[in-house]
Amino acid sequence: MTPIRIGQIVPSSNITMETEIPALLKAREMIAPERFTYHSSRMRMKHVTRDELSRMDADSDRCALELSDAKVDVMGYACLVAIMSMGHGYHAASQERLTKVVRDNGSDGAVVNSAGALIAGLKALGAKKVAVVTPYMKPLTELVVDYVRNEGFEVVDYRALEIQDNLAVAAHDPMNLPGIVAGMDTADADVIVLSACVQMPSLPAVSVVEAQSGKPVLTAAIATTWSMLRALDLPTRVPGGGALLSGAY
Repeated sequence: MTPIRIGQIVPSSNITMETEIPALLKAREMIAPERFTYHSSRMRMKHVTRDELSRMDADSDRCALELSDAKVDVMGYACLVAIMSMGHGYHAASQERLTKVVRDNGSDGAVVNSAGALIAGLKALGAKKVAVVTPYMKPLTELVVDYVRNEGFEVVDYRALEIQDNLAVAAHDPMNLPGIVAGMDTADADVIVLSACVQMPSLPAVSVVEAQSGKPVLTAAIATTWSMLRALDLPTRVPGGGALLSGAY
């Protein structure tokens, strides 16, 4: 069986999506026959500020073109806040534009992005009310919360960890997340978004927070993996991937 090529468009300082998505798909390989290889193209960004995010997003077309040269089967634009900071509905506009770049280069690979994946994942889970944790500074977190609200969800509570340096985001201990969630008002939340950021590690804490809260837990990495599998028309069961990757959605 020919391995499936997974492409990622990542910020230059991102070191998490190239570990968490392969970790999820490696777990899937324990129960399914498909095998995967991983290929990345990078957009320059060191600090999570609106100006740097905007400049970085302008590089996404180049990255999509490069990955389409490699004929990846699916590529994921892995920066949720870059998409959401560009304005309401931008996840769809970005996906459409990058898909055109890929098609114009003679590739039929699918294109997804982590922002659109999170929104689609919440809808698939039937969420109406959500609680959200982000590593961003408060103004960027409020942009993310506003974006999620504009997509039809009520955000019952959120936490901004206010980490501006992107490598420091990656260094945040995921096992701090259960304590952070325990201090939030999640009683009315249908789903807890444990990490609304592809750079903030969270996979080791997903099952802990699901057990602690009794609620489905979603992360940007889980949603992006789910969206990639759906784009590839593959079953979406991944051990350790939380409710969305249970195979039921």
